[in-house]
Amino acid sequence: MMWELLLQLAAAFGATVGFAVLVNAPPREFVWAGVTGAVGWGCYWLYLQWQPSVAVASLLASLMLALLSRVFSVVRRCPATVFLISGIFALVPGAGIYYTAYYFIMGDNAMAVAKGVETFKIAVALAVGIVLVLALPGRLFEAFAPRTGKKKGER
Repeated sequence: MMWELLLQLAAAFGATVGFAVLVNAPPREFVWAGVTGAVGWGCYWLYLQWQPSVAVASLLASLMLALLSRVFSVVRRCPATVFLISGIFALVPGAGIYYTAYYFIMGDNAMAVAKGVETFKIAVALAVGIVLVLALPGRLFEAFAPRTGKKKGER
């Protein structure tokens, strides 16, 4: 199980870095975006080992992903979306959307509806997790800000 988790984390890290390159994230942030994606996927994967609910796993993973994005945005002095957009790549239910369309085109309406509902639940869970964290006041994350050695009010 440990090797499988490490392999999953490495794959999530690589996929996230690849997506960060694709969306033109700043190169100095590639590693941190990869860490964000790996942590989000790790939360998702670990929860699924305990309780097989893809929607709840997606919610918990997006909460952790958004929290880490907010922390990295303060620490790295970069917008949170750099880490959030790249990091969520591994969690987006692209296969669910594909299979919903596939079953619909093939005439299997029952499977299309089942896959569509599951995909919708995952998408809502991801959105709710992100919104909950992004709604937190920025002051909560100021503790992570790097110290500059200047007193408040000095230039």
